[in-house]
Amino acid sequence: MKHDRFDELQQRLGIRFRRTKLLRQAFTHTSYVNEHKGGNTQDNERLEFLGDAVLQLLVSEFLYTTHPQRPEGELTRMRASIVCEPSFARFAETLELGRYVLLGRGEEQLGGRQRPALLADLFESFVGALYLDQGLIAVRDFLEASIFPLIDAEDHLPVKDFKSKLQERAQHRSLGQIEYVIEEERGPAHDREFVIRVLIGGESWGQGTGRTKKEAEQRAAAEAWRQLSAEDKSDK
Repeated sequence: MKHDRFDELQQRLGIRFRRTKLLRQAFTHTSYVNEHKGGNTQDNERLEFLGDAVLQLLVSEFLYTTHPQRPEGELTRMRASIVCEPSFARFAETLELGRYVLLGRGEEQLGGRQRPALLADLFESFVGALYLDQGLIAVRDFLEASIFPLIDAEDHLPVKDFKSKLQERAQHRSLGQIEYVIEEERGPAHDREFVIRVLIGGESWGQGTGRTKKEAEQRAAAEAWRQLSAEDKSDK
């Protein structure tokens, strides 16, 4: 896991850190630090703590402004459905953050890269690092571009079936037929990875990777749905 992997991550998310050490720390698990003692490497646990507080604030602000008629109790329940481990894990999975985390060998062998609790912590630590590096406005911009569009407007839970949601949105906007095209298959048979691109009306809208075709299609659909959501918002 070299710095160029973090360059790739920043390019994918459209974010450029001023202090790349903060970004690396956000993706450094305690198991990695335990196996690389003697250096100045820090794990991401303190950044998780900070990221959780930032997310509490900005999700509260998002719900407050988008639901001016909802009472406090209802807003609190909505926030609880978003600011929680399952939601954070799903956000991290959709953004494919697990690909970049630095793990110890034992944690890697136990499948830590896909473990929901680890992914949720990773999402929090990334937000904490971004806050320290660029402030609250940058975190708000990131959430508005990449996370808030993934929240279902009706029940305020992270959307699970992006393919269905994308189909609905594409039909509503009369964008044309949706196709999922396999761009690449890599790795040995027992550890296959698929790269799939989603086309709408012949135009590319997103790409996703996964251990199965279904997983890669969902991630590609999530990317396309996020792009369409951002476009819809900018048109208003």
